[in-house]
Amino acid sequence: MFDLILRNANLPDGRQGLDIGLSDGKITAIERHLEASAKEEIDATGRLASPPFCDPHFHMDATLSLGLPRMNVSGTLLEGIALWGELRPLLTKEALVERALRYCDLAVSQGLLFIRSHVDTSDPRLVTAEALIEVRERVAPYINLQLVAFPQDGYYRAADGEKSLQRALDMGLDIVGGIPHFERTMEDGRRSLEALCRIAAERGLPVDIHCDESDDPMSRHIETLAAETVRHGLQGRVAGSHLTSMHSMDNYYVSKLIPLMAEAEINVIPNPLINIMLQGRHDTYPKRRGMTRVRELMDAGLNVSFGQDCTMDPWYSMGSADMLEVGHMAIHVAQMGGIEDKKKIFEALTVNSAKTMGLEGYGLEVGCNADLIVLQAADVVEALRLKPTRLWVVKGGKVISRSAPRIGELFLEGRPTKIDPGLDYLPAR
Repeated sequence: MFDLILRNANLPDGRQGLDIGLSDGKITAIERHLEASAKEEIDATGRLASPPFCDPHFHMDATLSLGLPRMNVSGTLLEGIALWGELRPLLTKEALVERALRYCDLAVSQGLLFIRSHVDTSDPRLVTAEALIEVRERVAPYINLQLVAFPQDGYYRAADGEKSLQRALDMGLDIVGGIPHFERTMEDGRRSLEALCRIAAERGLPVDIHCDESDDPMSRHIETLAAETVRHGLQGRVAGSHLTSMHSMDNYYVSKLIPLMAEAEINVIPNPLINIMLQGRHDTYPKRRGMTRVRELMDAGLNVSFGQDCTMDPWYSMGSADMLEVGHMAIHVAQMGGIEDKKKIFEALTVNSAKTMGLEGYGLEVGCNADLIVLQAADVVEALRLKPTRLWVVKGGKVISRSAPRIGELFLEGRPTKIDPGLDYLPAR
């Protein structure tokens, strides 16, 4: 007797018409025509089953704060940072918790069950850390929430920035963060990376750096991050987020840089929605769009995953906790429209992000955790095209969210009466 059997599901690797049996919080069977019964059965009707989505780069302390205390009129990164500086003294633990929990509710409905959030430690009150630690505990039964100690105003630039980051880590934040390009000088940025990687090595923690989020091709902190990663033996445990300056670097330098990053096993986290919205603001035309060199990094064997970064906050007025929206945009900006390209993009929202986050038991194989989602699409290519409804979301073998399929009704003489965008328009493969 299984706890749950999902019947007639397609898998991301292309296998079709499989039954998935879940027992005791694990995937215990994947086969055709599973001859068994279960406490609950779901008929996937030839739709895609996938591991849940992961977001390895988000700012949950700022989410859903759009319009507080005012709007970002210029739409720039720097005004967003300044606006957050105005809002930060007004933050209360209660309001932070309430907004974060509302966002987590939305995330569950979108099949997003693993989130890494940066937590601003620049305010010595550390009310952001207190609030997000509480949220992490409250959502633990259904969302794995990792917290990064992030000195938004700069590790050295912020008053008491060094002490506040250390205190936040002592409180129980999981990961060491930084923002070297926002320090007062390039040298201070370099020094901050040396200090932050040393702290991570001493504490046995991962590192996740907002790195070179700039249009300046001379913003090259990623090479320092790669060097410090190797120096401290942190290979595979360090993420470089954004890396938008690589969009503007000359090709010769990048031909040197990417092998250094590969040697250090840097995890790369572009944020397509935010990167193309905020970068190139000083350009007329041609106007740069700022997303890092996704195809080249993937081709070099680096682990590339995509983050959502923001939803309705001082930096970004849009967002919906939908990682397929992130992948959809990545396809366009990275010009990765081929079928194999799209499969890689889907992996960047799932298995690659799980690797970045160091998740154990993640995946859709026997022995993995009984966490999965069913989408109103037949395969990963169609999922990225349609951004379809998440029909079922399963955590630990139990359904925690369910949505009705999107079906259109037509009243046209001689034409179909119902339209299912997930199955009625499948292209030939």
